[in-house]
Amino acid sequence: MPSPLPSEDQLRDLRARQAKARRGRQAETAEHRAGTRTVPGYVRHWARSAPERPALVFGDETFTYRQLDDLTDRLAGRLDARGVRAGDRVGVQLPNCPQFVIAMLAVLRTGAVHVPVNPMFRAAELSHELRDAGPEIVITHSSLAGLLEEVRAGTAVREVLVADDADAWDAAIGHPPLGRIADDLDALAALNYTGGTTGMPKACEHTQRHMVYTATAIDNSRGPLPFDDGIVSLCFLPVFWIAGENLGILAPLVSGGTSVLLPRWDPAAVLAAIERHQVTTMAGTVENYLELLSHPDFARHDLSSLTAPLTVSFIRKLTPELRARWRTAVGDDSVLREASYGMTETHTSDTSTVGFQDGDHDLAGDATFCGLPAPGTDVLIVDFETGRPLPIGDPGEIIVRGPSVLTRYWRAPEATAAALRDGWLHTGDIGRLDEDGCLHYLGRDKDMIKVKGMSVFPAEVETLLARHPDVLAAAVVAVPDEAAGQRPYAYVRTVQGSALTARELRDWAAGAMATYKVPAVELLDELPLTATGKIKKTELAARAATRR
Repeated sequence: MPSPLPSEDQLRDLRARQAKARRGRQAETAEHRAGTRTVPGYVRHWARSAPERPALVFGDETFTYRQLDDLTDRLAGRLDARGVRAGDRVGVQLPNCPQFVIAMLAVLRTGAVHVPVNPMFRAAELSHELRDAGPEIVITHSSLAGLLEEVRAGTAVREVLVADDADAWDAAIGHPPLGRIADDLDALAALNYTGGTTGMPKACEHTQRHMVYTATAIDNSRGPLPFDDGIVSLCFLPVFWIAGENLGILAPLVSGGTSVLLPRWDPAAVLAAIERHQVTTMAGTVENYLELLSHPDFARHDLSSLTAPLTVSFIRKLTPELRARWRTAVGDDSVLREASYGMTETHTSDTSTVGFQDGDHDLAGDATFCGLPAPGTDVLIVDFETGRPLPIGDPGEIIVRGPSVLTRYWRAPEATAAALRDGWLHTGDIGRLDEDGCLHYLGRDKDMIKVKGMSVFPAEVETLLARHPDVLAAAVVAVPDEAAGQRPYAYVRTVQGSALTARELRDWAAGAMATYKVPAVELLDELPLTATGKIKKTELAARAATRR
């Protein structure tokens, strides 16, 4: 399908709006104070300029930049000795641990391609990814080695390194150093697999230039002033997912800061680590922050260093009440805000919400506020059918162009041609731009509901329902309707002890939104979740179809 390009006047007007809104709130460029290097190149830079600075913390282990640089150089030497060359894929099938970080940096150092493999995969999923990516060497964990052997026969895997086998790992990191760093920023550097919502997962081709731009944009999103200190990021998100990679590896290490890595979500460990390591940023769900606030040890910890606490509103939404409660408990400089808009194809972190928290400006609308595009990235809203840019305020498809958009889908030319058109990534997401040029997210195109030809965005209805004091979370799906074509159906969790009924909530909704948006309501004790913490809407939609 042809994609009509926006005119220069349209882009000029949008960028002018964004520049005006960004002024005094956010950095105006995405420039790194240490210049542009590869990711291992930044580690080497900090190893020379601040060798004893903590680079990576995991439990009681601390790795300085000098140590991390040396370990990755030695593992890179081992990979090179085993025949790994530029462009070869190396699988890293590990949970959050220092070995994952060392392995990723070593692979990039050789010029090979990092393939993060989800350690939660079962046989069919693992077989698909190994067959598709074709790594000949996989770095794995002893608990996963049996499954890897089960599927290995049909793959290109010729060697397995078990990272928690002390003898094997010590031999690998005791190897003579490679002594060089591959320096092609635009070569294929990673295959990051997307979720398989339309068939089996596809791999996004990313380069180190994509990684460095993303890390620099995250660093700059701390505000408009230059920072001499790096990000101290606490990450319990899995680093084999790209959001965890950004927050747990790239942003702290490229900025010269510290990655405080946790194996999993543990509120007590999070509280202790923030205080002990003076963590400046972390990303968690709204539920994570509520759990911290209610933890019996919360008041015993000084969390004032956490000046950039980021939320992800998967289930419960960030509200002014929660923000005020957090700020009162932690301090005026710790302000909860939404993280950003992004997807695996764009290396995530495409926007920043910093600077829009005064008066809860970012929480006043009826959709998730995603903020301004990172400097150098363009975000437009276009008509799904024609691809033509839409006026400010009109909902349509979000398209993105910028320095971190995937090069292509790995071995999938048809999918690449469908998604990448004239340099723009067509995301399949619905959004709109406001007068400042800020992005508001409304959901996936496949989730949009048509009621007598009128568009109903599930995210909008969910946000409005969440304003009822007894509503914890809501998930809205479409059900067929003979008269209207479709109608919205809401699954809702209420606060513990609530006497609210489905009829009462529907009556309340009738006063809070247009008639055609008012959903049928069903109350649930729990909402079904994916492994990434998102609501399983396909499961809910199938269930709703039986309620007709």
